[in-house]
Parts: sequence; C-alpha cells; structure tokens
Amino acid sequence: MNTVQKIKTLKKHPLIELLKNNKGNPKTLILMEPLWGIPYNLIAPFATLYMYTQGITDVQIGLILSVSMFVQVLFSFMGGVITDKLGRKVTTMMGDFFGWSVACLIWAISNNFWLFLIAVLLNSFEQINQTAWFCLLIEDADSKDLLGIYTWVNIGGLVAIFFAPISGLLINSFSVVPVVRVLYLVFCVNMLIKVIITFRHCDETRQGKIRMTETKDTSILQMVYEYKDLIPKVLKDKEIMKVLIVSVILHITNLINTNFFSLYVTQRLGIEDRYLAFFPILNAAVMLIFMVGIQHRLEFVKFRIPMWIGLVLYAACSILLIVTPIGSMPFIIIYVFVVAVASALVMPRKDTLLQLTINPKERARINALIMAFTIAFASPFGYFAGWLSSIDRRLPFVFTFIIFIVAIIIVGRIRDPEFAKEHN
Repeated sequence: MNTVQKIKTLKKHPLIELLKNNKGNPKTLILMEPLWGIPYNLIAPFATLYMYTQGITDVQIGLILSVSMFVQVLFSFMGGVITDKLGRKVTTMMGDFFGWSVACLIWAISNNFWLFLIAVLLNSFEQINQTAWFCLLIEDADSKDLLGIYTWVNIGGLVAIFFAPISGLLINSFSVVPVVRVLYLVFCVNMLIKVIITFRHCDETRQGKIRMTETKDTSILQMVYEYKDLIPKVLKDKEIMKVLIVSVILHITNLINTNFFSLYVTQRLGIEDRYLAFFPILNAAVMLIFMVGIQHRLEFVKFRIPMWIGLVLYAACSILLIVTPIGSMPFIIIYVFVVAVASALVMPRKDTLLQLTINPKERARINALIMAFTIAFASPFGYFAGWLSSIDRRLPFVFTFIIFIVAIIIVGRIRDPEFAKEHN
C-alpha cells in the first residue's frame, strides 16, 4: 500500500469520520484538549519538587494535598448546581479561567506556603468545570458516538504524554524552579486561549438551556436543598450504583498505581530511576495503537464484554507485578503493555456507560454527585495503601487485585447500554 492509499484509508477511519462529521461542541472541545494536556504533562512530574525546592516541607505539602482533597469534594458536590444555574458553557469557561489560568499564574509566582495553598484552592474549582465540560461535550451528541468521543478524549491526553520528557531536558539544562515557572505561565496563557475559543465556537446545549430556564428563579441554596430528594434516587438506582462502585474502584487503583508503582519497581525490584520516564510513554504508545487500530473493530461485541476483559487483564497485571523477579525489566515491560490494553478497553467504556445510565434531565447534578462520591470514597485509600506499603511493598498490589475481582463481578452484572438507554 503506497502513501496515498494509506492517507485515504486513514481518512476513512471511524474516529476520523466522527471528528470530521461532527461540527458541534465535541469537535471543538476535543481539538482544544492539547492546550490543557501538553503543559499539564510537562509540569505534573515536577510539581511537588517545585514546591519542595522552594522550602515547602513534607508536612506542608501533605497539608496542601489534604485541604485540596476536601475542597475538591465540596466543589464536585456543587458542580451540578452551578452548571444547571449558569449553563454548561459559562461554567466551563469559569472553571478554565479561575481553576487553571488564574491558578497557574499564582503557581508561577509562588514562593511560600500560602501562595501554593491559594493556587491549589483555585485549582479545585476545576472540579466544577469537569461536570460542565462533560455535559457540554456529550449532551447534544448522538448516543452511538459517545464511545468514539470518549476515545478521542483519551487520545488527546495520551498524545500529550509524549511531550513530558521535554521538561526533563529543560530542567537538566537549567534548574527546576525557573523552568516550572515558565511552564506555568505557558499553561496560564494556553487556558486563556481555551476560554476564548470556548466562548466563540461552543454553544450551550439543549438540556443546558432547559435547566437554566427551570432554575432561573431558584436560589443556589434551594437547589442544594433539592439534593435531599436526588441523592436517595441515585442510591436506589442499581445500575448507577454499579457504575459508581466500578468508578470508585478504578479511582482507587489508579491512585495506588500512580503513587506506589515507581516506589515498588525501584525499591523492591531494583529498577534504576532513569527508566521511570520510559514507562508512561510506553503505556501511552500502546493505548494509542490499540484505540486507533483496534477499538473500532470491537463495536459488534457486546458493550460490557470488552470492559470485563479489561478488568480481568488489570487483575492479572496485579499478580504479574507481585511475582516479578527482582531486576526483571521484561516482566515490567509486559506489565505496562497489558495495563495499557486494559485501560484502552475499560476507561472510554466506563465513561460512556455512566452517561448512558443516568437520567439525561439530571445529568449535571448526578455527574457532580458521582464525582464527589468517587473522590470522597477513594481518598482514605491513599493512606491505607501507604500503610500497606510500609509493611510490604507488594501488599498495595494484592489489594488492587482483590478490588479488581470485585469490579469484575459487578461489571458481569451490568446491563449493556441499549438496555440502560431504554430504562432512561
């Protein structure tokens, strides 16, 4: 196949067709995602070091993270109310402006505990933005396009990971503080551009307009009070609760892997620190190949089956990591490879399944509740995993294996989206 034929084939790829044919909010938001993803991935590996280098102690860093977690739960809870009251578009713009642009500006000039705390508190506003952003992304989209849309969102984040080594090269040439300050300023400008593009090229959704009209004469406090009726409905909806439990499990396992994988492979398995930057890039490359080359070929398969297979692979990976011999790099590479395939199978489907399960008329508030519940339920497990790791560095991954088994059982009992859609 020559180059011209390859280009023609690529143009006919279902994901490309989806992006080309969709002229609304999904296309705009997907194309803008690198404005956030690239600077975020450049900064993320060095954010804690940036604070520590400027004299912020371990205790102060822990305090900032704890306060941030508490405020995130509160803001997540409020996200649905504010999104319904102000609209999806305005709330998304506010979240990008205050939660990222202004927060990054403060991070760029931070040199003491209080400035870092203010930046983190402002960044917590992004939890409100998440609810509004997802509503803006999918509410006017065709339900059959949701898996493709969420696949594109994941691809946008994965592509950004390939830029991460740039910050390491810059820091090797200069030093942490000046490089990260400049990156935060770039992040600030990027998010300001994102706000402007959202204003000019995104439209309020149909459901957003309905909710703005319905809540026009209702106070924020009254809308919060209405949660007393909504929360029991969510808790009694078995399908929503199944997806919520799976979301919490995935959040916990991601928290453990993010914080303890590098510690495990370096301190127990004896892998050199310099290889750590290689693993996220390998993970992103495998996920991209899978999502672009294989994902669309699974459309004929029942929705929950690929998700179930992905969770089985996750569980197998936990065992693989536990039994990996000391110093065995091939085992670690196999682990990263299989985790990437599992993530490609599970993550877009989990998000799609959630949106097809909840009541579209209450999408903003139910999404906000689920986000708040997920963060609140998962937050204690960071400490728990740390305690397990202090006993034996393998124990956090024994724990992830156990809760992956729980997720496998739950997904086996979830109805496929078409039934969930009929239910709605």
